[in-house]
Amino acid sequence: MTKGLLAEFATANDMINAVSRLREQGYRDLETYSPFPVPGIDRPLQLGRSLIPAIVFAGGLIGALLGYGIQWYANVWHYPQNIGGRPVHAIPAFIPVTFELAILGAGLAAFVGLLIVLRLPEPWHPVFEVDGFERASIDRFWVAINAEDPRFGAGRSARALEELTPLRVLPVGALE
Repeated sequence: MTKGLLAEFATANDMINAVSRLREQGYRDLETYSPFPVPGIDRPLQLGRSLIPAIVFAGGLIGALLGYGIQWYANVWHYPQNIGGRPVHAIPAFIPVTFELAILGAGLAAFVGLLIVLRLPEPWHPVFEVDGFERASIDRFWVAINAEDPRFGAGRSARALEELTPLRVLPVGALE
C-alpha cells in the first residue's frame, strides 16, 4: 500500500469490528497493523492459506532428493566399490544423510520463504511517515484502506472510516 487512508483504534476489538464493517460495505483491499497478533482478525480480513508450508515441504523434498542423489551418484554410478560382497546401492546407509539434508533444505526454505512472503526486509514504507504510527508497535491498532481498492474514494472512504468512531483518520501518500 503506497496510498490510502489509515484509521487508528484504541482496542483490538474496535479494529476487528471496523474491518468487519468495512468488508460489509464492500472494501476488499484492507490491511491491519497491531502491536501483537490479534486472534480472530484473519476471518474478517479473509486471509488465504499461507504459502510457507508448501515452500518448506518443497525445500525439504529438494534437500532429500539432493542428498540421496549425491550419494547414489558417488557410490553407485561414479565410483562403485565392491567391498566384502556388500551392495553398492545400500539404501539403509543413505538414510541418515538424506534425512539431514531434508531438514537442512526445509530450514533454509522456511527462512528464505518467510522473507520473500513477508516482503522483508522493508526499511521504509509510506505508513511510517504517518504521525503517531510508531504506536502500532506499542498500544494502537490501525486499519488501512488501500487507494487501489475498487470501492475507494477519498471522501467516501474517509466518511466510512469516521462512522466507525476511530481515534483519528489520516491519509497515506498523496491522495487525489
